[in-house]
Amino acid sequence: MANEQEHQFRTLISCSQLATALAARDDSDTGHLRILDCRFDLGDTEAGRRAYIHSHIPGAAYAHLDEDMSGPILPGRTGRHPLPDADDFARTVARLGISNRSQVVLYDASGGSMASRMWWMLRWVGHEAVAVLDGGWDAWTAAGLSTSSGEETPQPGGFSASPRPELVVDAAEMLAKTASGGALVVDARAADRFRGENETHDPIGGHIPGASNLPHTGNLHDGLFRDPAELAARFSELMGNRPPSEVIFYCGSGVSACHNALALEHAGIGEARLYPGSWSDWITDPTRPTAQG
Repeated sequence: MANEQEHQFRTLISCSQLATALAARDDSDTGHLRILDCRFDLGDTEAGRRAYIHSHIPGAAYAHLDEDMSGPILPGRTGRHPLPDADDFARTVARLGISNRSQVVLYDASGGSMASRMWWMLRWVGHEAVAVLDGGWDAWTAAGLSTSSGEETPQPGGFSASPRPELVVDAAEMLAKTASGGALVVDARAADRFRGENETHDPIGGHIPGASNLPHTGNLHDGLFRDPAELAARFSELMGNRPPSEVIFYCGSGVSACHNALALEHAGIGEARLYPGSWSDWITDPTRPTAQG
């Protein structure tokens, strides 16, 4: 078991590493390597599925942000992508062919912002052998690596969740932490949306008072994640002496914030916490304070 853990990918995997793992896989593999295509467009929610059916990494199943990585939306009570029930998500994970011994690889075509949501969610239910493909679909195709078309339906896996509620912050705790200064709250959205400008997804623009802005796109350079030392410097400048357990990431709906969580982990700093409901959940209660600028 120790040897198996040594060869797990837990943050990122390169295209060459995934190609090698795919080439080594054979019919005796009972589900160790599982690949999920997480491509998604907030403006066209079926674009990712169409792209997947047209062409995808061989062996990949498709994971839809709204259907597979989100729970039911309750108007006026939840954000745009609420977390599903942990047991419901565990059933989704199993349907996608993942077992507790699987090495999971995730990719998208948006710099890892969608794939990192699934990365965080799998960590949330206790699965650590999960990694995002660095550079995603664009890097895979640019390298001329093999692709398949059509829809692939994996054999269901045997997955048992071990939820980690300590990774999750709800609105009430977020309000208490921001009021007391008991945590570093970090908004992963672009600077204009943080300021309350050019808001295209939510009815109210702005940010949670006291939050700092660290756009998730800054984790990348030329489409790839920056090296761990660069990422560590980026986060340490903001965190100072705070431990990662006192850092809370959020964004618009709990998706791109996971990109910061992945980058922090890849930097070797550790695990932060996530406010999954994020801004779209925060603004459902008009008594919660907001800030602009």
